[in-house]
Amino acid sequence: MKIFIAGGSGAVGSRLVPMLVAAGHEVTGTARGDAGLDRIRAAGGRAVAMDGTDDASIRRAVLDARPEVLVHQLTSLSGRFDFKRFDETFAVTNAMRTRGTDALIAAAQEAGTGRIVVQSYTGWANEHAGTRVKTEADELDPNPVPAARNTLAAIAHAERATVAAGGLALRFGNFYGPGQSLGEGGEMLESVRKRQVPIVGDGAGVWSFCHIDDAAAATIAAVDRGSAGVYNIVDDEPAEVAEWLPVLSRAVGAKPPMRVPAWVARTLIGEFGVSWMTTARGSSNAKAKAELGWQPRYASWRDGFRDGLGAS
Repeated sequence: MKIFIAGGSGAVGSRLVPMLVAAGHEVTGTARGDAGLDRIRAAGGRAVAMDGTDDASIRRAVLDARPEVLVHQLTSLSGRFDFKRFDETFAVTNAMRTRGTDALIAAAQEAGTGRIVVQSYTGWANEHAGTRVKTEADELDPNPVPAARNTLAAIAHAERATVAAGGLALRFGNFYGPGQSLGEGGEMLESVRKRQVPIVGDGAGVWSFCHIDDAAAATIAAVDRGSAGVYNIVDDEPAEVAEWLPVLSRAVGAKPPMRVPAWVARTLIGEFGVSWMTTARGSSNAKAKAELGWQPRYASWRDGFRDGLGAS
């Protein structure tokens, strides 16, 4: 098939290009800069320069490729997160999730593209109340922390637009693995090694993880399987911060994480950071397994933290 990957040099896209090329597909990948374009070419894809925040640039790239499948993996997530100004950190990504998604869908429809797969997110975006683990039938958080309202609205917009167009929105859990912040040499992993990531309060926030290679595998599954809708792409074991963080610390040879009261942490990471560490809810992957025929290689973050943080 002819497959177009918007964001072909990004975290997931850079893994998709060689995998899809190896499977015999004709792959076009986009990037903004020369380094990203070179990576796409080196992986066997056709590289196209595209600005994921510019409607005209998006339309030209998609109509030129006229793909049978369009995969939206556009994000702009480099540098340190400021949890107290979360929406500012995600401002460009939010534009890609709103205007960018709309432009990609419109161009795909004009090009006669038959299938659309769009990246979304699951984790802190779940409602911080009720059941410990959420399914796709549960609503997103109706009362998000103010610092993350725009980001949650952008996630919701991308999902609504995708499903309305007959596409699949893949809600990835918290990424870890090679090239990720939570991966060998990554910022978060180094912070864990330095005991700079504490357990906040009771550490009861539930996180769902997804190894970056499992995210790519799920996307490939969605290229030709599954009906329109939203899918959680996470491992089998949602876990509280107080459970997974000490295991991660041991896995990387660090001392056990410190504990800090929520009121102390609030001055450093704001209300958003505290809520993620103390009241977040996890996500179920049952639908993705059943309808996409996908199984995570790393069924548990326990195995992934031991074996999957480095090169793969």
